[in-house]
Amino acid sequence: MLGPLARAATVNVTVRDARGGAVNDAVVYAVPEGRELPLAKKSAIMDQKNRMFVPHVLPVQTGTSVRFPNSDDIRHQVYSFSSAKQFQIPLYKGTPANPVVFDRAGVVSLGCSIHDRMTAYVVVVDTPYFATTDRKGRGAISSVGAGKYSLRVWYPDMTTEPAPVPLTLAASDNQELVVTVRK
Repeated sequence: MLGPLARAATVNVTVRDARGGAVNDAVVYAVPEGRELPLAKKSAIMDQKNRMFVPHVLPVQTGTSVRFPNSDDIRHQVYSFSSAKQFQIPLYKGTPANPVVFDRAGVVSLGCSIHDRMTAYVVVVDTPYFATTDRKGRGAISSVGAGKYSLRVWYPDMTTEPAPVPLTLAASDNQELVVTVRK
């Protein structure tokens, strides 16, 4: 007998701009219709290397704890004033003792008080089904169970939220989608 993950689908999404160009670092996520999912008890890492946040865009499920190690040989002071999560990690090297728990959905813009050019995003979504697109605009959302979903897209510098794409999946029903956005 196969377990639920053996019967799960993969949704391959390509995000393009109006000219057909690939949209890198877009977060694509499938929100189940008519059901809420429990908060995540997962962890993730947003590192700092060469005076940059790595990755530039980090999608996480609501409830995820994120650690902010500093792999640079200089100190950083990470902060966010975003409504989805406000926090500040005082000037530090190494890894702060406590992770930051992202307990509310939304886009969290990050910065460094010392290095103004250091910016990044934590995109907090109410679903475990998400992916980030690569340089070719492609992302694969894996282990998606059968059901009805609303496929959504977020990307840096987005001015208008694209309309959600309705998505119905059967067990092991892999799908290929192309989403065009305004950039």
